Amino acid sequence: MRIEDFDFELPERLIAQTPLEKRDASRLLVLDKNTKSLSDKKFTDFVDLLHPNDLLIFNDTRVIKARLFGTKITGGKAEIMIERILDKHHALAHLKTSKKILDGTIFEINEYVSVKVIRKEDNLFYIEFNSDLSSYDILEKYGHIPLPPYIERSANASDEKRYQTIYAKESGAVAAPTAGLHFTDEIFKALDNKKIKYTFLTLHVGAGTFQPVREDDLDHHQMHSESFNVPEKTIQMIHDAKSNNGRIIAIGTTVLRALESKFSEEIIQPGFKETSIFIKPGYKFKIVDALLTNFHLPKSTLFILVSAFSGSDTMKKLYQHAIKNEYRFFSYGDASFIERS
Repeated sequence: MRIEDFDFELPERLIAQTPLEKRDASRLLVLDKNTKSLSDKKFTDFVDLLHPNDLLIFNDTRVIKARLFGTKITGGKAEIMIERILDKHHALAHLKTSKKILDGTIFEINEYVSVKVIRKEDNLFYIEFNSDLSSYDILEKYGHIPLPPYIERSANASDEKRYQTIYAKESGAVAAPTAGLHFTDEIFKALDNKKIKYTFLTLHVGAGTFQPVREDDLDHHQMHSESFNVPEKTIQMIHDAKSNNGRIIAIGTTVLRALESKFSEEIIQPGFKETSIFIKPGYKFKIVDALLTNFHLPKSTLFILVSAFSGSDTMKKLYQHAIKNEYRFFSYGDASFIERS
């Protein structure tokens, strides 16, 4: 498979730069898996699409303020994007500077915090924080919400709330699980009223989710690694839903990747694991039946994933419809509800 097979023309005006005033005011494009027909709905219609024994699974990761700005002692500026916190004083990060970065380089964040580059590890840098504060506390106090690269503005105070799901709990992501951004307390009440079951897992989304596929041949693309945990309670609820002919509905591609990774284990063991699963057409899905997801970038691993899930031709048709009808794309955009083909 070639990366060109997953390209499409996307007008720049459809890339949502800001969230809507209300989270659940988004539009929802629904695919009928039997007829392949498309329906234009409001996000608040989502609950009406659910069946009594369905199980919704959400990603409860919390976005950390992963972007720091620093200055070299010699005067050069740097942007430090944390990929993953390793312990109280160390992290892996992407560094953006005008000059080559050498081991031992020090960036001053402010008078209380500096960052030392220990070594390069693949495309990331292993860094050390010099401060009385812990890594998480430094980011909370001095960091900025890491808006995606296609949002062409600086993060503001409202992003701290809106680029975060209302159920975010486990700190560690540097990008939001964006399908969950549409959910409000009112939607959860509607789920409860309809007696629809839901539960949570954690996958800490990495900045690698925005990395372009640089290989022409998809078989040569190496996926970034992300940390995830599917609790025992969630696994039991999945078995219960399956035994009652309910659908397992992933709220977002991060949930789908975590579940498919978990159920690929020969012996399912508890605790956090790493996944670098790359789901592309030909992949045999093990667990997820339906997916709520936003609209993704051309030639991205996420557009490739949804093409694997519902069929390449079907997704091309769905995206053509979304573009023609001016749906909003990407993190702050609208959503689609698709089922496994």
